[in-house]
Amino acid sequence: MMKENWLTDLRRFVAEDHVKMDEPLHLHTLTKMGGPADIFVAPTTEDEVAYTVKYAYDNDIPLLMLGNGSNMVVRDGGVRGIVLTFKKLNGIMINGTTVIAQGGADIKKVSRAAADRQLTGMEFACGIPGSIGGAMAMNAGAYGGEIKDVIVQATVLTKEGEKLVLTKDELELGYRKSIITKKGFYVLSSEFGLEIGEQRVIDAKMSDLTFQRESKQPLEFPSAGSVFKRPPGNFAGKLIQESGLQGRGFGGAEVSTKHAGFIVNKNNATANDYIQTIEMVKKAVFEKFGIDLELEVKIVGEDMA
Repeated sequence: MMKENWLTDLRRFVAEDHVKMDEPLHLHTLTKMGGPADIFVAPTTEDEVAYTVKYAYDNDIPLLMLGNGSNMVVRDGGVRGIVLTFKKLNGIMINGTTVIAQGGADIKKVSRAAADRQLTGMEFACGIPGSIGGAMAMNAGAYGGEIKDVIVQATVLTKEGEKLVLTKDELELGYRKSIITKKGFYVLSSEFGLEIGEQRVIDAKMSDLTFQRESKQPLEFPSAGSVFKRPPGNFAGKLIQESGLQGRGFGGAEVSTKHAGFIVNKNNATANDYIQTIEMVKKAVFEKFGIDLELEVKIVGEDMA
């Protein structure tokens, strides 16, 4: 009965069709896997976000932030409590060399919008699958660049529903971590400081990075992106490849034959298939190299009853 009450309460403040019960999360994850969310909320204003966050906090309801579902594996039993997405908070504003993007904006689109205004500094993000909020939380990076190189400040919401503006230093951005993940903050918007560049050079760099990504990564299958963090002085993909794991897996999930750092949903995989494949990889790499691979993806939710 509880979730029916949550639905009624939240619909008093958030538009009715933006609050759903038992929403299948496989519709919202890039792996195309995951059971239902008790309540799924997609606010369109910062006030609606603040209301939802405070409502969850005041009523002791578990609250999970789902960006664009790129770096997450949702178990087959789904997620209890409230799942919050900023997909409808996706505005991008450019003023001179300053780019301000809302938390739900696609980082690839932000990178492209900056490039279209002859701004350089965010080319590295042109292929990163994720929202600005997720990219901020993980200090996302690729091809020699990362969020901390261009961030000026971010506006976040605390678990209690209080709004804070955090400077670059206050964000504590490190390798795949930040104060956002540490404190469980919600990113409302981020401000980036870029530079005027040469259009021809910017476009050429983005074309080159896009080619590198498309030729090396298994984009033809659903996946959670790069599964493991880079071990110090090594590469997860290299260790997995040298362990002879490419093409192996459970059910419909397998270690990509194109890039060993990816586990793909090749044939209607369940989250259980995916997680079993992750465990197989961790075990094999540890047995061969003595290296305990650390997850970059987040596994959430409950197993099937």
